[in-house]
Amino acid sequence: MRKVIVCLLLFMLLFFAACSDDKEKNAGDSESKENSVAEKEEPAASENMNTFPLTGIHTDQPVNNRIVSVMVNNHRKARPQSGLSKADIVFEILAEGRITRLLAMYQSEMPDVAGPVRSAREYYFELADGYDSIYIYHGAANFVNDMIQNRGIEHLNGAVYDNNGELFKRESFRNAPHNSYLQFGGVYETAEQKGYNVTQTYEPLPFTAAEETDNISGDPAKNVEIDYSDQLTYVVNYKYDEDSEAYTRYSDGKQSVDLNTGEPVTADNILIVEAPHQVIDDAGRREIDLTSGGDAYLVQKGKIRQLKWEKRDGRIIPVKDGNPVKFIQGNTWINVIPTEPGIKQSVTVSDD
Repeated sequence: MRKVIVCLLLFMLLFFAACSDDKEKNAGDSESKENSVAEKEEPAASENMNTFPLTGIHTDQPVNNRIVSVMVNNHRKARPQSGLSKADIVFEILAEGRITRLLAMYQSEMPDVAGPVRSAREYYFELADGYDSIYIYHGAANFVNDMIQNRGIEHLNGAVYDNNGELFKRESFRNAPHNSYLQFGGVYETAEQKGYNVTQTYEPLPFTAAEETDNISGDPAKNVEIDYSDQLTYVVNYKYDEDSEAYTRYSDGKQSVDLNTGEPVTADNILIVEAPHQVIDDAGRREIDLTSGGDAYLVQKGKIRQLKWEKRDGRIIPVKDGNPVKFIQGNTWINVIPTEPGIKQSVTVSDD
């Protein structure tokens, strides 16, 4: 009987020891799997930290400087402008009458000077806020300034710093209101003085891998013309350059260049979107619906596609069948066209 009990005890000890080994093995396997997943996920997170979110271009340095959005004058007397060749994204939208104004977003490159800087509009500061940027403008109607304050838009108003030399400077070679220029060296310091964060990390826009760009589909589009009025002054042309594989911009029949450097203004992506416009006062100011989405054209690599656009997480992107369509790596111009007459009537495409 004693032998039976001893054997039984030995069996139980061996059984529990085996179970313990299995648990340790399973725990080790689980930990190994978790480490494997973490190793796979870590490069993606690191990659985002070293990717400029508005251009998709990779860098060896961490990307954590906050986006700066600047209202840039596009009156014919303000051309050529300063700093546009360095912008990651530029929105071109009607301001009043048939005159467009530009919202230039900077992060991957910062020019020494940008401008001339002009007054604020609601749809511009809403765009700037959607990209979580510091919004910079020079002056605004009282009700617009009130909206900026009441909605908590983090901003720098040139009217407050007019010609102080550190943030804004009035140049003598142009007359007001076409002569106020932002001095980029003072942006972050002034923003910090107002209590704004000047560092920020962002989720990148959807971008196509460089090796996939040759597979972009679409109709030939070597020359794209956008007509904002019946006058040559506000007709925009983008002409495709086969060597650089980018589009060179023209306004009023003249090539757009940087006033300070002479560098051509080019675009890797051109997104043309249609949105409802409504004139709201005698000055010709507008309300523009940049929330509801609509028809769009995406122009890349000498080709054009008819798509839709949506505003997702505050940012305007092209979509097809509800799925985001990727930008190619590089900068983007987004031209907003009124639904009347619409993009089909306002945009002309040719293969020459």
